[in-house]
Amino acid sequence: MKVLLLGSGAREHSIAWKLRQSPRLSRLWAAPGSDAISGLAEIARVNALDPASVAAFCRENAVDLLFVGPEAPLEAGVADAARAAGIKVFGPSREAARLETSKAFAKSFMSRHRVPTARSLVAHSAADAKAAAREFAGSCAVKADGLAAGKGVVVCGSLAEAEAAADALSATPAGARLVVEERLEGPELTAMLLVDGKNWSALPLSRDHKRLLDGDAGPNTGGMGALSPAPIAPADWKRARSEIFDRTLAGLRADGLDYRGALYVGLMMTADGPRVIEYNARLGDPETQTVLPLLDADLLTLAERCADGRLGEGPIPAAAGACVGVTLASPGYPDSPRAGVDIDLSAVDGMPGVMIFHAGTRKTDGGWRAVGGRVLTVVGRGGDLAAARSRAYEAVAKVRAPGLLWRSDIAAATASSGV
Repeated sequence: MKVLLLGSGAREHSIAWKLRQSPRLSRLWAAPGSDAISGLAEIARVNALDPASVAAFCRENAVDLLFVGPEAPLEAGVADAARAAGIKVFGPSREAARLETSKAFAKSFMSRHRVPTARSLVAHSAADAKAAAREFAGSCAVKADGLAAGKGVVVCGSLAEAEAAADALSATPAGARLVVEERLEGPELTAMLLVDGKNWSALPLSRDHKRLLDGDAGPNTGGMGALSPAPIAPADWKRARSEIFDRTLAGLRADGLDYRGALYVGLMMTADGPRVIEYNARLGDPETQTVLPLLDADLLTLAERCADGRLGEGPIPAAAGACVGVTLASPGYPDSPRAGVDIDLSAVDGMPGVMIFHAGTRKTDGGWRAVGGRVLTVVGRGGDLAAARSRAYEAVAKVRAPGLLWRSDIAAATASSGV
């Protein structure tokens, strides 16, 4: 099969790595791709945000499957244009992707279809958001309605914090409309579902670490690391399946949304049971980098079956063991990342049980250079979370990149629980 993969980050690097393992893959392109991805895929000179250009490339090159990695092409309508041209697509339509691209739309969807989530109010100005925050006594999350690259959410513990968040987010392009919701408490989990329009199957559960600093301090980021598999109580898993996943799929069908692709469901395991924090209309980053190494199945075949509407029901095979991924970021991330750090990975090359997935890097004569906010995901794999964590941090210590930032406590609490 010939595949075009859209995206350029560490998530897409790991997707390309996994697709390359399929015996059914005959040719793989990536757009815009990256220097790291170019070792696995041909770089396609096509604008990944231009629906007509993507559809034309797929027709001209007899692409069998378009695999959409990030959210921006979905919002641009790339999946719709490719499907209209007769191309199989792993990725939902623009309208279905509003589950991610509009938090207000997602909240309305969950309310209509009785999907458990936090109480919320929609605000059309900073002043409205501040009034909404008072309804929750300042203990709330203030969210930009639109796409904000993982940085459009501020979790607040006081009215002063909420008011500052309302001012800051309303000044961004994504914040013309804001969602203010009650602050939920409990451990977070990521469930990434593969959906074929009628059925869903879950990839191994994972847990993201969104805050910048150790101890879950500092601002929210696009993700500073992840672990998989993440533990969940059987009773909570049963409720998540019936009250959240099944109701979400039934709601999509009721609303006439033919969803085919990955559906990310961010969960909070509260004292009252699982609640949805957010939907994403694609695989998560950095969770994907820790989940795909555990996938004991052909990703290309799974993606094609989703696109064809024939995924069916049943579990997706997963290998034993665990993965822990640590994000390395440029100084100043997330607000003002300063690119330019030189990176030497020679001491990491060939380490058993270690994978390096590149986000914001460029190849140089002497190695690599950081050119973005998040730079690398260093993934360790082991027999359990403790072993995987040890391997990941052993590799991180061997990355020569003065100035790059990372958290030292990714998966620490979960691994110490003995899971």
